[in-house]
Amino acid sequence: MATGHIPRYVVAADGSDYLFSAMVVFFVVLVVLIGVGYLTLHSVPEKMAHENNHPQFQLVGILALLALFTHNGLFWVAAILVAGFQFPDFATPLRNIADAIRSLARVPAPEPVPEVTEQTPPVSETGEVQEHSK
Repeated sequence: MATGHIPRYVVAADGSDYLFSAMVVFFVVLVVLIGVGYLTLHSVPEKMAHENNHPQFQLVGILALLALFTHNGLFWVAAILVAGFQFPDFATPLRNIADAIRSLARVPAPEPVPEVTEQTPPVSETGEVQEHSK
């Protein structure tokens, strides 16, 4: 019997299944693309913080990793919020105030007073004190 009317996607007598082979390749490519997309999405907060030279860069990285490993979206949202907003810097003005107060409180150190030493008359080898005559 002639099999000319059977479509190509039907398995042939030799066992070759072109549709199955195409679906395997498609599925592998799809899984890899989903994985790359997932990891790219989780690195968005870190990229934002790195581009803005954010002071809490390490905190953003930790939150993004926690979101990646725990599959908890709250950590990822927190990482986006921390990376997106600059927190005001309270430490620098307070440090400047403390330095100014410290510089005002410093009293210049007094000049060291040279010690006055009494001149002792020279002693001879025999142990007698020699007097200087003027």
